[in-house]
Amino acid sequence: MTSWFPKWRPYQGNIDAQPVGTAEYLPPAQTVILGVQHAFAMFGATVLAPFLMGFDPNLAILMSGICTILFFIITGGRVPSYLGSSFAFIGVVIAATGFAGAGSLNPNIAIAAGGIIACGILYALVGFLVMATGTRWIEKLMPPVVTGAVVMIIGLNLAPVTVKGVMGNTFNMWMSLVTVMCMGSIAVFTRGLLQRLLLLVGLLSAYLIYFVLSNLMGYGTPINFTPIQQATWFGVPNFHAPVFDINAILIIAPIALILVAENLGHIKAVGAMTGENLDPHIGKAFVADGIATTIAGGVGAPGMTTYGENIGVMAVTRVYSTIVFAVAGVFAVCLGLSPKFGAIIHTIPTAILAGASIVVFGLITIAGAKIWIENKVDFSQNKNLMVAAVTVILGTGDFALSFGSFNLGGIGTATFAALLLNWFFGLADKKA
Repeated sequence: MTSWFPKWRPYQGNIDAQPVGTAEYLPPAQTVILGVQHAFAMFGATVLAPFLMGFDPNLAILMSGICTILFFIITGGRVPSYLGSSFAFIGVVIAATGFAGAGSLNPNIAIAAGGIIACGILYALVGFLVMATGTRWIEKLMPPVVTGAVVMIIGLNLAPVTVKGVMGNTFNMWMSLVTVMCMGSIAVFTRGLLQRLLLLVGLLSAYLIYFVLSNLMGYGTPINFTPIQQATWFGVPNFHAPVFDINAILIIAPIALILVAENLGHIKAVGAMTGENLDPHIGKAFVADGIATTIAGGVGAPGMTTYGENIGVMAVTRVYSTIVFAVAGVFAVCLGLSPKFGAIIHTIPTAILAGASIVVFGLITIAGAKIWIENKVDFSQNKNLMVAAVTVILGTGDFALSFGSFNLGGIGTATFAALLLNWFFGLADKKA
């Protein structure tokens, strides 16, 4: 009988030349540092999403850690993933709550939470269906040409938001590029563990440069450290009980289908990177993510999803050990319970977050292209060409269809377009 968890073994390869497998582990110090880097990698997006929806960023960080640990347990430590705030919920939460004050507290969090719980339950049910019937129908529904395109648009769709965040401010635009260069230089010119910490070290390096230029030399907007001094070290974020409103549920719950496509794309991307067959664990991953989203909604936090940012980290570091993600989850829980940490997050300049996002979202995009390459998708076939071309442009251009009060969003519209076009154009194969 196969055990729920794998038999982890110590890594004995050359860290510069050989990847670290999912069932391998590094020495404790390296594992902790790499876990911290994964926690830092999700900061920008996991904090930005609740900002835009009017949720508490500290609560989002806390739940991301708890949900990541839960995901690790439910999947038996076999799928390397970090769970963070899903951007797929932003449009529907705003539509369901009528929220228009990004950065402030959403007065209708309870209504949004009820919809997120419904979405999580639906998502988990899909996972149980996959566990019972297998993944063949999902693979037929979403072949590599579709999953590659969907993963790619997750990065491309967020690119305009990232760039617009620094447009119009010359200093911030230059600092974004400095951040990119810090991370890129560490990735290219260093070796060993330092190279694998490119995002964390690059972020800290850019932060130090920004501090020198702004606080000491007078360029740009100085970093304000006063909120850090005023914040306490320990404190539990405010929870919010859900309210189940049928209209909000109808608007938010269908996002489960987008999360399924997103998660499947992520697992396919990780499988391609690791060279391991993770398909048998897709059902458990869906169930884990669905339960995590349900629990997050139950306390008034954003819905959760497997994070592309952390896939980007794995793509560069080639460390796939799932134990690293458990450590990242524990670290995030500790940080989420510290208002002082929340205050520190708020001091990271927009320019630096934008630069880090450029790198991370770019890595997500390339992960999508890698799915095409690894699976040898034949773009000489017009079917594959049309599915990929239309999906990428719809997602990148944020082409968002609305059905009454339900807005699919750019990623959602492009995802369903990919599924529909793949099925429709596939009829030609059957006729042939």
